Amino acid sequence: MKTSFTLTTFLLLSIFTFSQSGTIKGTISNTTSSPILGVNTIIKNTIKGAQTDQDGTFEISNISDGDYILSISYLGYKTKEIPFSITNNGTLDLGDIVLYEGNELLQEIVLDTKRKNKFARKQSAYVSKMPLKNIENSQVYSTITNQLLVSQSVNNFEDALKNAVGVNKLWSSTGRSGDGAGYYSIRGFSVQPQLVNGVAGITNGFINPSNVERVEVIKGPSATLFGSSITSYGGLINIVTKKPHSGTGGSISVAGGSNDFRKLNADVNVSASDKVSFRFNAGYQKDNSFQDYGFKKSVFVAPSISYKVNNKLTLNFAYEASDNEQTNQTFLFFNRSAPLLFNTVEELNYDREKSLTNNDVVIKNITQNYRGEAVYKISDNWSSQSIVAGGLAKSNGFYTYLFNSANSLNFALYAQDTDAKTRTMNLQQNFTGDFKIGDLQNKLLIGVDYLESTIIDQSSGWGYLHSVNAQGDLIFSEPEVNADNLKAILSNLDRNNIETKQNVFGAYISNILNITPSLSAMASLRYDRFEYKGDINDPSDDHQAYDESTFSPKFGIVFQPILNQLSVFANYQNSFSYINPELTAIDDNDPTAGTQLQSFDLEQANQLEFGVKTNLFNNRLEATVNYYNITVDDKVMGFGASKQQDGTVKSNGIELEVNASPVNGLNLRGGFSFNDSEVTKSASRSDLIGLRPAEAGADILYNFWGDYQFTQGFAKNFGFGAGFNGSSDYNTMNDYTTSGGFTLPAYTVFNASIYYENDIFRISVKGNNITDEEYYSGWSTLTPQQNRTFLASFDYKF
Repeated sequence: MKTSFTLTTFLLLSIFTFSQSGTIKGTISNTTSSPILGVNTIIKNTIKGAQTDQDGTFEISNISDGDYILSISYLGYKTKEIPFSITNNGTLDLGDIVLYEGNELLQEIVLDTKRKNKFARKQSAYVSKMPLKNIENSQVYSTITNQLLVSQSVNNFEDALKNAVGVNKLWSSTGRSGDGAGYYSIRGFSVQPQLVNGVAGITNGFINPSNVERVEVIKGPSATLFGSSITSYGGLINIVTKKPHSGTGGSISVAGGSNDFRKLNADVNVSASDKVSFRFNAGYQKDNSFQDYGFKKSVFVAPSISYKVNNKLTLNFAYEASDNEQTNQTFLFFNRSAPLLFNTVEELNYDREKSLTNNDVVIKNITQNYRGEAVYKISDNWSSQSIVAGGLAKSNGFYTYLFNSANSLNFALYAQDTDAKTRTMNLQQNFTGDFKIGDLQNKLLIGVDYLESTIIDQSSGWGYLHSVNAQGDLIFSEPEVNADNLKAILSNLDRNNIETKQNVFGAYISNILNITPSLSAMASLRYDRFEYKGDINDPSDDHQAYDESTFSPKFGIVFQPILNQLSVFANYQNSFSYINPELTAIDDNDPTAGTQLQSFDLEQANQLEFGVKTNLFNNRLEATVNYYNITVDDKVMGFGASKQQDGTVKSNGIELEVNASPVNGLNLRGGFSFNDSEVTKSASRSDLIGLRPAEAGADILYNFWGDYQFTQGFAKNFGFGAGFNGSSDYNTMNDYTTSGGFTLPAYTVFNASIYYENDIFRISVKGNNITDEEYYSGWSTLTPQQNRTFLASFDYKF
């Protein structure tokens, strides 16, 4: 009986196995006939699937007879579905399958935590407003991946940007109206992070990295595709937020550390079907200053949803709201019109442990951003992307600053009761095509965008509270800094009633022509029209209304001696700035002299750049080395009544960035940049000729981070990381030659971590600034940076 049962079981299993012996296979490539590695091929409504190998081939076995649909998807490419049938347990060869590049659809995001080179990302759909591999893009950009942020236990946006080569922090976020986000220098020019998911976004105040999927630092003048309102001559910073994806899961994270740091974050993704995915990300974070007073805290929620209506239409929506509160970080503003009595930190003798503020002197920021997107697949070759985006940022509370008194070592504290908000609304329509004309492959982008911004300011005037020295001692018998004393001096001051509006309309076209599989050329052109309406609450302010239009070109060429592994590139890029007319004093030293209206022409920036990019050893070595030269003409020089549009600024430099994974488990990232920036022409400010502008920051910057996780043996899943970042010294007062200058010292900051991570959880301990280096940032200011801190974190994944 037992033998009979065993024989029957064996026969049934044999029949079952034989009945599922069908096979489907094929080869997947892109429009240049290059095989694509890692493409997901899944038989719909089953668990059967496979990924393509380095030759682009795949094979799925053990398929029973029947009719099926094969779904083929890969990040940056349009999903393709192919019906097929298996009969008589046969093998079906689909032959060559071509994927067409498309928008970065949310449902095509693949969470690949096992990829080798975790600190590199091969392509982006945002940098050129169309999916394009880094190695075939003639523009240089740095991508800070989520895996890198996790490896470094990053909990603030400033630390994230230390991983981008050539980015120098000038100012921390102040939270004040209009320009409250931090300032950074890229290629010799200041910039703020004002791009979220490829469109204008408000980041006034604290940016919570818990909702950041990656950061893209796009280098060089980039107004051709993005306009002038959110870019600088050195580049722009694009924040890519976390989005829904197929599958159900998430994580819960808690962290704590020095200076009473606390963090709690929950990130949950639900995909009830292959049509709808929903993600909800929320968190709380608080961090006290290392000084005697000071703190930052933030609460945020970020729901997002993706709905695949059908095989042609996908709707995506993302929203983020944050409630932030912080004390004003210490900013010592240096006198700009008189010689300083100190030129170094040592001579100033500043006590960096003193914040010169109080914990009830706070500014609050409520920030909201939304982005709705409809992606329509017109055909295999054409797609449409329609975007409606906008945001609201409010600033309420006390904004204070300390200004160095003339011919003195003392600083006067001025305050404002801030009550302001900024609204933006952005409409964008893009059409992308991937097609051939004869034997020439074209990737075409045609788009229009409209950006409207409104700033409403009902803040108080500025009031003086007291004067202190650099050690925090009161100079006179004046009130201490606290909320009650500030309210008393500000309560009787007149309040603003200002509402300014501006709007920008842009139309652009960009085409990448593949002359051969190894040689491509890009040509782009933008038409931009800007309108500034002045203060609409002040009828007498009509004379400040301003409108102007311009064209902005961009060209690039890429040659790949080794296809998809080595490229040589060159580009010409353009940016411009509209300078609003200003009502200024005729004589800064004589208030009775009256005012005058100053109007200006466009500032223009042009860049020439060339370099080399690699993607070698099966994606294990990604590197970029490049040289750039930027010239800005018609630069407005000076301040107030002395403003003249007669300047020329030149900025050139070299950059090197490397992402490597030499062996399994080891990931390395490093960068070095040198920038030479100077004023070369200005009749009104001849004293600045030959000097480096203060906004250019340090001329030498460098960064490195390495992470190694054991993949086998008794230490499997344990890992450690270590790295550093640093800067040369620089004169932060070069724009004010009468000051005598102030030099911020060079520094190198070392960080290290140790962790254990598996598929269920990650636990880590991180040390930042482990040598307790004393270092500073500034832009005609001095701000002490974080001392040594330790952080422990725990992440549970489900």
